[in-house]
Amino acid sequence: MFNALFVTTEWLSNHLNDPDVSIIDASWYLPTMNRDGKAEYAAGHIPGSVHFDIDAIADTSSPLPHMLPTPEFFADTVGKMGISDKDTIVIYDGAGLFAAARVWWTCRVMGATKVSILEGGAPKWRAEGKAWTDATTEKPKKTFHPSFHPAAVADLPAIKQALEKHAAQIVDARPAERFRGEAPEPRPGLASGHMPGSYNVQFSDIVTNGQLKPATELREAFTKAGVNINQPIITSCGSGVSAAILALALESLGHPAKALYDGSWAEWGARTDCDVMKG
Repeated sequence: MFNALFVTTEWLSNHLNDPDVSIIDASWYLPTMNRDGKAEYAAGHIPGSVHFDIDAIADTSSPLPHMLPTPEFFADTVGKMGISDKDTIVIYDGAGLFAAARVWWTCRVMGATKVSILEGGAPKWRAEGKAWTDATTEKPKKTFHPSFHPAAVADLPAIKQALEKHAAQIVDARPAERFRGEAPEPRPGLASGHMPGSYNVQFSDIVTNGQLKPATELREAFTKAGVNINQPIITSCGSGVSAAILALALESLGHPAKALYDGSWAEWGARTDCDVMKG
């Protein structure tokens, strides 16, 4: 059975037309990035790919950004996009490696087993002159049978318990300046700083040219931050996107994260009953 964290641009180019390969364009950006993933997809994408909008395929009843949808809503939506839980799902984004990790994690949590990320994403694909189109993708509907893994998703009570009982290390992927409370959050109304007892491995320190850095450098980044990858880890960030990059890195090292905090700082930093530290 095919199952790899990453596939090469060459592999995907050779399998573009396979009926059991589903390609997802996961392009999404922070407001501060001044880019529009949906518009970029419409302007051009890998042939046969469909756009996965993390703000739309989400729990839109929640005040928090792009929280996980119900398994039923996810299955219905991606099924209509032509994606099955049995497919080999290949995900890429326009940044190289950013929101693709969140969609990788989401698909896995919902029960897909063959989920990979395109090495280098759209930037590498385009730099190599591979197929690119603005044509609308039309795929026949498929059935996605969800098999939700709730233990992989941490909520606020779980985070508070982990911190209080030292049951897991909370590792925050936000930039160091935001973690220390020296820079404002991109979302208004959030406190600046971090959870007491949490660790900081900023995602930009483990990604280069749209790919994870070599394993030795990944281990060094976690060790330098004081994290023991042999012990349980819950990843966090601003809104649950770059936390998935940490989860991807840990998976690649053979030490899968215990869970991802879906609400992340968008939830913790907005509440008056959550302690915040600076420095």
